[in-house]
Amino acid sequence: MESTILLLGLIGFCAGLIDAAVGGGGLVQLPGLLGMLPNTPPATIFGINKFASICGTSMAVRQYLRQVRLPWALMLPAMACAFVAAFGGAMVVSMVPVKWLKPVILVLLIAMAIYTFVKKDFGKVHKPKTVTRRDRVGAALWGGALGFYDGIFGPGTGSFLAFVFVRFFSFDFLHAAAAARVVNLMTNFAALSFFIPAGHILWHYAVPMAVCNMAGGIVGARLAIRGGVRVIRILFLILMVVLIGKFAYDIFVVR
Repeated sequence: MESTILLLGLIGFCAGLIDAAVGGGGLVQLPGLLGMLPNTPPATIFGINKFASICGTSMAVRQYLRQVRLPWALMLPAMACAFVAAFGGAMVVSMVPVKWLKPVILVLLIAMAIYTFVKKDFGKVHKPKTVTRRDRVGAALWGGALGFYDGIFGPGTGSFLAFVFVRFFSFDFLHAAAAARVVNLMTNFAALSFFIPAGHILWHYAVPMAVCNMAGGIVGARLAIRGGVRVIRILFLILMVVLIGKFAYDIFVVR
């Protein structure tokens, strides 16, 4: 058990670092949990993953909010709808086959990667504006959609959120990374609100992994803040390529 906990701790640290900087920590953490705990029910794997993730995300949010100011009139509707939708997603996690989601996600990832690569100035300039009613409604809808996705599956949620904040609300990548972590914090909390009362968590694995994820979250957020928009954009594109490869492999190779 000791070696398993050590390896899960290393996985948690790496996932926290990646997730804090650019999102996509679930791409590391979920496969790691599935590989290390092959006989554990899927819902329990998701519970451990969400507990570790929320701890790392909370540390990343703390680091970002020290440096970045966010428009809370826009953030609050997104957070509220993301919470409700993520709870619903967690409730139906065992009812919707993941294989139905993967082709759609693959197409979206390819479109996001191409758009970000072609538009060289995408996410480089932060253009804060007065938050309108239309913006609040849009934020609520995006928060709900991505919150449901995070509750039912998860990998890439932070990246989708960051893209949405850049593309539709004129954030630069640094502010988008901060905003994505804040919304992601709510989706993780919502999912745990279902998983913990339902007993879908193994604390002797979840707690050590969470501590390591927190450490990774602090390091990742600091690296992102110091590197600025340019570094986050590069990391975002790299992560898109990795995610596309992973989903394509799952769809066309692993059947």
